Order: sequence, then structure tokens, then C-alpha cells
Amino acid sequence: MAKRKRNRRSSLLSGARAYLSGPMDFVADRATEKKYGWRNRVGQFLRHYGVTVFDPWNKPQVLGLHEYGREGEQTDPAKKDWTFQDTHAGARSRAKCSGHFWETMHIDLRMVDTSDFIIAYCPTNIYSVGTPHEIIICRQQRKPVLFVSPPVVFPTYDKLEEHLLGDKKGTDLLKKLRDEIPIKKNPDGIPSLWYMPLVGGENFFDGFGFAKYRKKFGWKKIPLDDKEGARKLRRPLLPFIEKVNEELPPKWDNRLKKMVRNDDWLLWDLRMKKGGAELAAIYTAEGKV
Repeated sequence: MAKRKRNRRSSLLSGARAYLSGPMDFVADRATEKKYGWRNRVGQFLRHYGVTVFDPWNKPQVLGLHEYGREGEQTDPAKKDWTFQDTHAGARSRAKCSGHFWETMHIDLRMVDTSDFIIAYCPTNIYSVGTPHEIIICRQQRKPVLFVSPPVVFPTYDKLEEHLLGDKKGTDLLKKLRDEIPIKKNPDGIPSLWYMPLVGGENFFDGFGFAKYRKKFGWKKIPLDDKEGARKLRRPLLPFIEKVNEELPPKWDNRLKKMVRNDDWLLWDLRMKKGGAELAAIYTAEGKV
């Protein structure tokens, strides 16, 4: 299949919109995640290519609705009102909790709707509900989901297990802890089998590949750098995005047994003029009309 590069402008991603999806509720520390998490770097990387970034930690202002759906460390105390008490008071408390978070869910899903594609970070050891919801909505709209599924290992647990060798009681307690949490390793970062057909085989990545760009963007070291530096990434996300900026990626066709055009990538070609944007050009298989 002949690959055709866009010749009207150098950047395919300029003007595109992306949403950054991933666990927020059950991360180890919400304040740390917001300040030093992966979204900060990926957002900066995307904006470098002219992408408008929707980050749920830093939601855009909504005209006429001040502070609508804002989320952060203050979200956790609101959970304290939750109860399973089967009374009118219990029903009132549950309604208060669900109503409190309705605005957040509303604005996050609207950002997914508005985006041209989303990037999802989904370690298999972190419980999440909002992320699968966002991924499913995105795929129902036939938009690309770039899915990062990193290896999940527990080196401290392994060291503790080794340290307790010969200590039967300690070893038994550690095994019970493993089953209670549970602690389940995934050294190859294999995503859920349900995600595979939902997302599509060509959109999975085993890491971000931050190391290549740290100097360029002046990124200070974060814990994720050590995790990525401990292994060789086979399919990092950021180089893929860099390439997408120049040429849209194909996908594998199981029927034809070859790579074919990936029409999930619909990036609008709009030019802004006074009064709003208008269609700049129509592209067909033969080229620009």
C-alpha cells in the first residue's frame, strides 16, 4: 500500500485534540500523581506538536459554569459521606456522594467526546472504572485509543520474600497478604483480553519512552523514569506519536493479511476565519479536491 503524506502542512497533529485517560482514584497518592504523574510530560509533548490537551487533573474552564467538575485531592473527603445504611438518611448520603461527582463525570466524558483520540495509561494492578468507561466511549465513536500497558512488578515484595526465607510464620503471612491485596505480577504488561479487540492490536504500547526526550523538554527525574529505565521498551508511545505527526499509522487486516489504511484517524482539516472555522479542503483517495 502506497503511503501518502499530507502536503498542505508539515504537522498532522496541529489542531487535533487529545484526552489523557488513566486511574486517578486508586493511585498511591493523588497529590503526587497530579504534580509528577505521566500526564504532565505527555501533555507537554503533545502541545509541542500543536495538540490541544484535555487533562482531567486540570480541567478547562466552562463558560458560564465557574469551577464546574473540578477534581483533585479534595475529592477524597467527599467519599466519607458514603454509607450502605438502608434508611432514608443513608439514601440521602448516597445521593449526595453521587451528585457531588456527577459534574466531574460529565465534564470528563464531554472531553472524551470532544477529543480526536485519547491516550490511556492502564497498569493492570490499579483498579479503575472511569478509564474503561472513557475508552469504551472513544471506541464506540471509532476514535483511536493509544493504550499504555506497562509491566507490573513488585521488587520490594520480592526482596521481602527473599528476606523471610527460613521464617515460616513471616512467609505464611506474606503469602496471605499477597492473596488479600491481591498482588499479581504482570512482567510482560499483557493487557486484559477484553481490551485487545476493543482497542485494536496496533495501538498498544509497553511504556512512554520518556528517556529519549528528557533533555529536549527539560524533564526532571520522576519515579516512572526508574521503572522504564529498568528494561528495554519494545514499543514506546512517544516515538509513535512523533511519527503520527508526519504520517498516519496503518493497521493490520486479518482478512487481507497485510497492513491497510487506518480510518479511525479522522483529523479535521479546518481553517480558522473570522466568525469560526470552515472546511478548508476535501481529501479523496485521489488527493485534494
